[in-house]
Amino acid sequence: MNEALPPSDLSSDDWEAEASDGAGTAQDELAVELRQVQVPAALHGVRLDKVLAELVPEFSRSYLQQLLAQEAVQLNGQCVSKPSTKVKVGDSLQVAMRPTAQSQAFKPEPMSLDVVFEDEHLLVVNKPAGLVVHPAPGNWSGTLLNGLLAHHAGASQVPRAGIVHRLDKDTSGLMVVAKTRATMDTLVALIAARNVSRRYLALAHGAWQGSAECTVEAAIGRDPRQRLRMAVVDPAQHPGKPARTDITCLDSSDQHCLVHCKLHTGRTHQIRVHMLSLQHPLVADALYGGAPAGGLQRQGLHAFRLALCHPVTGQQMQWHASPPPDFLQAVEKLGLHYNPPL
Repeated sequence: MNEALPPSDLSSDDWEAEASDGAGTAQDELAVELRQVQVPAALHGVRLDKVLAELVPEFSRSYLQQLLAQEAVQLNGQCVSKPSTKVKVGDSLQVAMRPTAQSQAFKPEPMSLDVVFEDEHLLVVNKPAGLVVHPAPGNWSGTLLNGLLAHHAGASQVPRAGIVHRLDKDTSGLMVVAKTRATMDTLVALIAARNVSRRYLALAHGAWQGSAECTVEAAIGRDPRQRLRMAVVDPAQHPGKPARTDITCLDSSDQHCLVHCKLHTGRTHQIRVHMLSLQHPLVADALYGGAPAGGLQRQGLHAFRLALCHPVTGQQMQWHASPPPDFLQAVEKLGLHYNPPL
């Protein structure tokens, strides 16, 4: 799971790929859309690039900055190219935009969502393995975000349809989603303050050795030797962020183990990286050296428990989601036992 993302930050490397800077074709020119917006009081005195990111949320901030450089943005009828230009309430902005795969991705797509809880403020979904959370290169449609836009009308009014954290494509389990901007801001703050409890089940290679409980506290950053994956790093030598995972072995055989993981932070691929650091790569996690086993063809990771203080009512809430059949069947085939929480 990724760490929480600020609602207005659409440029995080871990969140989305940057829009391409490809030169427009004649067909692109015919598809230019002139978007006109007026600066609201809440954005008075804010940098132009940040204002555009708020008012034209279906485009990444990097793409909007490219439009600025191309003089495709007008402020009160005058072309403007400096991202740092400050705007005033009531200013008129016009943006000449060409559709991109990224912008076209933010469309409603009806799909069957396993909704565990829902009220007017938030919803909790049990994400199946194989479902991508957010549109990205290679997955511009059929994502959870597309499903949320179809699920309730208010999703289009909230950045990223209310998604405040995500699970990897092949990880199953519970996610909380905001239905309003106020709820989103509060959830982001709760996650940043580590007041959202997230528990996972992980099926891994190797017999568990030593004490049944351990804590891995090791910084995580981009693997300096393989940039497509993350790794435990020494922050003095490579960029990385502190990360802590509490791990408890639930059962072990000669070749595999089933563990419970409690996240204290939410770094990219945190459990997968910390388990690898213990010489226990997850089953079927090819990126980190895991091989299929017990019939499981996707990484053996499931977010089974989520707990938080409701951002509006203040009520303490928690939800559980049983592991999906492929996970449970693999546990059984590998000679392990799983006792569901009471």
